[in-house]
Amino acid sequence: MDDVRRLTERVNPYYIIPTLILSFGMIIFKALRWQTIVEKTKRISSGRVIPLFSAAQVINIIMPALTGQIGRIVLLAKKEGLSKSFVFSTVVLEVLFDALSLLIFIVALSAASFAFPPEYRQVGIIIAIATVVLLIMLYLILHFEAPIGAFGKKILRGRWPGVYIMLKKFSRSFTRGIKMLRSSQYFIRTLLLSLAAWVSHILVIFCLFKSFGFKLPILVATVVMVVNTVALMIPITPGNAGTFELAVVASLLAFKVIKSDAVLFALALHILDLIPIFIMGCLFIFSERVTMKEIKEIREEGEKADVMPVDDEPEMTPEEDKV
Repeated sequence: MDDVRRLTERVNPYYIIPTLILSFGMIIFKALRWQTIVEKTKRISSGRVIPLFSAAQVINIIMPALTGQIGRIVLLAKKEGLSKSFVFSTVVLEVLFDALSLLIFIVALSAASFAFPPEYRQVGIIIAIATVVLLIMLYLILHFEAPIGAFGKKILRGRWPGVYIMLKKFSRSFTRGIKMLRSSQYFIRTLLLSLAAWVSHILVIFCLFKSFGFKLPILVATVVMVVNTVALMIPITPGNAGTFELAVVASLLAFKVIKSDAVLFALALHILDLIPIFIMGCLFIFSERVTMKEIKEIREEGEKADVMPVDDEPEMTPEEDKV
């Protein structure tokens, strides 16, 4: 609370309103991106997808580590009547487009002759390798779906029929989710929405620079965004409490910002990131009358880390099983 009091004394309130608006913009662009990803399977109105996506993010925030992502998948699947394996594929695509966006920003920084601090130069290499590996995996799944299925059938069906059925259903639903990559129209639209979301976040950081009186250029805001995003790709604590602040402080220290100012800045940025998510997410929870019992069930299912259920897909017909 002492930090919060010092924070309210430090910030320039005139920059807070545009910063907050941009924070809302970031979550809205991400929600519209998810809407685009699922569009070929189910059309969801913008008025519904934005609060629904925010509510899923609230679930993701309040649960620790990767259980938050599973809880988010469960909520989205339950509220829209989608299979959990399909929703899981949309999360994979979100990660892919985030990685592509970060690569674009890193290339843009290099084109502007702006060098990362030495301790963070390997960030670009890590992102590039992870993105290439993910793209190769998705390419192989899309273009060799039949041979992979035949190989799995030959190896698993006789020995472990239960495992074979589970993987077959998961594979069918998962590939349905990533097939949007074959459409250039959907690919470009999804990438543009990803870029818009991250540009909004960069502007949030830059406006907060102004609010704190930091004389740092927008390119530094881009570096803070990239480093922070990479550091938080694998969540550890609920709401990334502590790890978020650590990543922001570490990146600001590289640009000679005083540590006490960097800590207050990180706290302010984290609060501004969470405000729109909780406002829109709680509106959805109240409007949909989501009970504490439902939230508890989602939490319990998330803790089981079950993203390959055998009961959220219809049974395969003999004709489908031959494929």
